[in-house]
Amino acid sequence: MNAPASATTPERILQRLDWQVIRRLDGLLQGDYRSLFYGYGIDFADLREYQPQDDIRYIDWNVTARMDAPYIRQYVEDREISAWFLLDLSPSLDFGTVQNQNLKRSMLIQFVATLARLLTRRGNRVGALFLTDRVEKKIPAGSGRLYVLRIIHELLKVPRLLQAPLTDLSPLLEAGLYSIKRRSLIFIVSDFLCKPGWEKAFKLLSQRHEVLPIRVTDPGESVLPDIGLVLMQDSETGEQLYVDTHDAKFRRRFLDVSRGREHELEQIFKRFGLDALTLSTDEDLVRAILRFARSRRMRRR
Repeated sequence: MNAPASATTPERILQRLDWQVIRRLDGLLQGDYRSLFYGYGIDFADLREYQPQDDIRYIDWNVTARMDAPYIRQYVEDREISAWFLLDLSPSLDFGTVQNQNLKRSMLIQFVATLARLLTRRGNRVGALFLTDRVEKKIPAGSGRLYVLRIIHELLKVPRLLQAPLTDLSPLLEAGLYSIKRRSLIFIVSDFLCKPGWEKAFKLLSQRHEVLPIRVTDPGESVLPDIGLVLMQDSETGEQLYVDTHDAKFRRRFLDVSRGREHELEQIFKRFGLDALTLSTDEDLVRAILRFARSRRMRRR
């Protein structure tokens, strides 16, 4: 999986992932994909009193107020999953270190293709929404291998912007909120390097659907190498600045800012009670997905 996804065709990308990723996942997960894709169906079944291990997102606040005790909604689990990928394809996703030779955009494409393939080959439906400097495209939900190839093809067609205003995730989340009617499994795939204020739409989306934030990162965004004077450019705004990476204090400040941003994101996801997967360009995709599966399995216990 070292070749950039954008350097080949949809068929070759999917063929490579079938051999190098999906076959390995089949063997290691032994068909237990519920740990990745568990969720609730759309059919309301019953109400019962809240238990400490229950997901707070399913508390019925109206009944809770009337009964003066927390009650939770129960749903009939649906065998068919409807999944959507809300994809941030803004300029910051075109970052990647020379050592990795793997852009964040390439990692995003590989992840989406893998999850779409795993879902659709079991009869589930997947759709996608793309964000560049605006909500670019909506691919309606569909199923089958040809549909996965269509999503990859459309991803490869999205133009790479040299620069754009700082990413605003809110329009993408709002588009998902208003256009996805059926209760669905929603993957929000982004580096989350964006304007503040997206949390409101994110909260509303997570109340209606099963939301899984997928954060795409690169080691070079948090750890600066000691390589002397370099010209740094903001991938979104195009602003340029010379910095001296020999300066240990500057490298430390850079790391502290990065860690602060990560901590803030973790707190947002924790506040909404959500699982989150971090995909780094220097990590094997299979190991990342297995780590995610273990985390979700533990959460269910």
